Amino acid sequence: MSDDAIIKRLKVIVKDHGGQLALANAIGVDQGFISKVINKKQDISYYLIRKLCFQLKYSPEWLIIGTGEKKLNKPDSAKLITEIQMLRTEVDILHARMRVFEIQLKDLQGENPDSEKKAG
Repeated sequence: MSDDAIIKRLKVIVKDHGGQLALANAIGVDQGFISKVINKKQDISYYLIRKLCFQLKYSPEWLIIGTGEKKLNKPDSAKLITEIQMLRTEVDILHARMRVFEIQLKDLQGENPDSEKKAG
């Protein structure tokens, strides 16, 4: 998922609602939060995506990957958002595991710096 692409679509939503302040008021967040996300000073959060999708009925598919209809009036959107959050959690867990393995690998390489010379 490209944050740049999501930010581009977030800008469309801001325009649809008449500006950052109007959008912030519509979903109950601070305008500064939206500004920080748009200006890449804060990562886009699933909290924001969820608010845009639940409260304003934007399609999670459109917002996140740019396909499908822009707006949804289907009850399945809540289920889809939950599934997206679960997948994001799984990705975060996998990234954490990967960092642990990288640290362990560096430790192993640091313990035996001569092992490469002997093998070669």
